[in-house]
Amino acid sequence: MPFTIAIDGPAASGKGTIARALSLTFGFHHLDTGLLYRATGAKGGDPVAAARGLTPEDLARGDLRSAEAGQAASRVAAIPEVRAALVVFQREFARREPGAVLDGRDIGTVICPGAEVKLFVTASDIVRAGRRAAELGADPAEMLIQLRERDARDASREAAPMRPAEDALLLDTSEMTIEAAVASAVAAVRVGLDRRDGAGQ
Repeated sequence: MPFTIAIDGPAASGKGTIARALSLTFGFHHLDTGLLYRATGAKGGDPVAAARGLTPEDLARGDLRSAEAGQAASRVAAIPEVRAALVVFQREFARREPGAVLDGRDIGTVICPGAEVKLFVTASDIVRAGRRAAELGADPAEMLIQLRERDARDASREAAPMRPAEDALLLDTSEMTIEAAVASAVAAVRVGLDRRDGAGQ
């Protein structure tokens, strides 16, 4: 029986790092759903056609982690037809055996509302801007402006706004080490696995 872990949260909150760690810890498949939107935005042209025609090569582009690709992703993610085109891919991935970890902004609320474990990972915008600036070698003040613009767009969009699922565990990584954040997430997943296994007996 597949086991799905849904991880949501804003940019540079640590959700990708946590998702990759959970994937390695439990031997589950991992999908950074933001790459789907980054690749769609990076392709240019008609966003809906780009989303419907995504290929593995598109997801392997070397420029998808840039700030420009992140802004483009946020813009195309606000288009309902783009989101609809990518939903099926994400849901099919989520039910892969033995389990899957998906991180994004609407996994626990829209893509996988029935996920066995849901996490909403966040951090203060100043901390997140500092992390992203260090990652990209950019100006923290400029990163803060960009993150706040993106947060506002992601939270206010009509199609699948970013928000915690009602049953998600909130994990604020502002003052946590990576190790502590991962440990908290691993503990939550172990509880979910025990709950599933207990229900199946």
